[in-house]
Amino acid sequence: MVNRAGGPVHAPQPAPMRGWRLWLALVALLAIAAVCLLAGRWQLSRSAEKTALADAMASAAAQAPLALTPAVAQGTLGAWRPATAAGAWQPGYTVLLDNRNHDGAPGRWVATPLCLGLPDAPDPAEGEAVDCDRAVLVLRGWQPRERPGEAPALPPPPVPGAPVEGRLLEHVPRLFELSALTPGEPAPAAPIVWEDERAPVLQNLTVAALADATGLPLLPMVLEQRNDTGDGLLRDWPSPVVDVAKHKGYALQWFAFAAIALIALGVIVVKAFRNRNR
Repeated sequence: MVNRAGGPVHAPQPAPMRGWRLWLALVALLAIAAVCLLAGRWQLSRSAEKTALADAMASAAAQAPLALTPAVAQGTLGAWRPATAAGAWQPGYTVLLDNRNHDGAPGRWVATPLCLGLPDAPDPAEGEAVDCDRAVLVLRGWQPRERPGEAPALPPPPVPGAPVEGRLLEHVPRLFELSALTPGEPAPAAPIVWEDERAPVLQNLTVAALADATGLPLLPMVLEQRNDTGDGLLRDWPSPVVDVAKHKGYALQWFAFAAIALIALGVIVVKAFRNRNR
């Protein structure tokens, strides 16, 4: 392209970045790089946590099943370890944990305490008092929720004398609660009440709360039942998601963003230095 005098026409060049705009761009890029680096390191720490969890689960699963008896030692209890139990069920203290879905269907978990006995102890006769020196809370399984207009679904009674096989958990898996976002002191848990022989329906449950409500000497662990005893409950339990590769991939993305920000910062510094020396 030429002008009227016959000379070439040059496109206007952008004005070099000067003053406060230059410093603002440098500070912004440094902040972006720092945030991305921190996010990448956090993702690596999450990856390390998931790796440790996977190793702990594999190590515990390789142990021999622990027989839960009234004399079981506290030091032998560990999360994810296989365990067996037998004794006298306490169906009057059954609790239903709501909003536990299975394959997209709404339902509840059924939890019932089990007074532990010796493996070779005879089953107590009907109406006979049970000497409950030690008990364990058993997550027995999942049942579907009743449909609108139907009578509330009753949990199936446990099968007397059927041994329980499963794995130990540190606590009952919890659901997210909006109350956890409320500032200040957490709201006290609602009391667990059994009315008209109906199991209370709760969102979450702790072993300590059930022990206070029942007076049972519960172990500080939960037994997640995995064997079928013919009570009709489903036991396809969810397991923790150990997605180590995902966290490493996120970390790589964050570090890439940090590198891009630092490269852009270097380009701006070089251009500013050249413009200053012209």
